[in-house]
Amino acid sequence: MQQIQAKEVAQWAQAQAAAKPMVLDVREAWEVQQASIQAPQDAELVHISMGTVPLRIAELDKNRPIACLCHHGGRSMQVAMFLEGNGFAQVANIVGGIDAWSLQVDASVPRY
Repeated sequence: MQQIQAKEVAQWAQAQAAAKPMVLDVREAWEVQQASIQAPQDAELVHISMGTVPLRIAELDKNRPIACLCHHGGRSMQVAMFLEGNGFAQVANIVGGIDAWSLQVDASVPRY
């Protein structure tokens, strides 16, 4: 599993563009309402809360690169490990989550 910094996500997405990369936001719906990001160019942003990922795993394409995002990086790391354990080969964890995104990429994203 790849560990990427928030400031590296756009570059990661561009490098994976041919495979239609996804940023998978695994936070709860209330968190997404409080603070959310724009998907980097060349990537799709999808929200599936951590607790429902096992139930909705069939909605995810094992051949697509997926970078997991949460608040600080802990839940996204768990989801990334779960995906890897279920045959997803191109999985990344966004270190520091949306909090790091606010600090490194877009200061207009609220911190909570």
